[in-house]
Amino acid sequence: MGEILRYEHVDISYNGVRVIRDVSFTLSEGEILGIVGESGSGKSTLIKAAMGLMGDTGLVTRGDIWYKGRNLPDLTAAELRRLSGPELGMVFQYAGSSFCPIRTVGAQLYESMAEHEAVSREDFSRRAADLLGKIGFENAGRILKSYPFELSGGMQQRVGIAAAMLLNPSVLLADEPTSALDVSVQKQVVEEMLLLRRTFGTSIVLVTHNIGVIGAMADKVLVMKGGEMVEYGETHEVLNEPKEDYTRLLMSAVPRLRR
Repeated sequence: MGEILRYEHVDISYNGVRVIRDVSFTLSEGEILGIVGESGSGKSTLIKAAMGLMGDTGLVTRGDIWYKGRNLPDLTAAELRRLSGPELGMVFQYAGSSFCPIRTVGAQLYESMAEHEAVSREDFSRRAADLLGKIGFENAGRILKSYPFELSGGMQQRVGIAAAMLLNPSVLLADEPTSALDVSVQKQVVEEMLLLRRTFGTSIVLVTHNIGVIGAMADKVLVMKGGEMVEYGETHEVLNEPKEDYTRLLMSAVPRLRR
């Protein structure tokens, strides 16, 4: 598998205050990397930096974030927008909050898709229904005609995953995609994200505080604390034979999902 994403000695600051210090990792094609740590450890900031979603006060102050040979912090906002969707997809913690409540799911997904490619309504409906079917929706047509508030939290999260995958990005960045869900729906979302990897060969960076989700999904894991790397390696090694006291403490404190 070839390398698709690489962070090299990355520092990130907000309003001149450094919040991420010297973080380096790689992501290969078709690989799932889990980033785990307590709240405030910098997990979400790491993936938002790749998408340029740190607002006016956030800045990569040192290091590089390479995607297919392009250094993402050097790109303009317009260049990043062209990559967002067809190349880099994002799933947020509360997918429902990213949808407009007074427009149907289908209308919003079509607008997102049409922003990046010329597509007819018919072709969109076929592709969207096919994708929704692959991630577990039995009546995709009804989902596309629904308003976001007509869907449960779990359904909204799955539609959020579908929205991110509609243009078949090479890398999916998922920011706490299961933390707002009950355990049974967490399991379903985990299975559907694994299906995306099997079906499309998608590489995934998964941010979570849940060691159980990491154990169920990730090939590698990066443990963060206070904006710094604590431990990084193959998932089975980090979870079964952690080298750092913080990693052992974290695993003992967080609920697990069985693989």
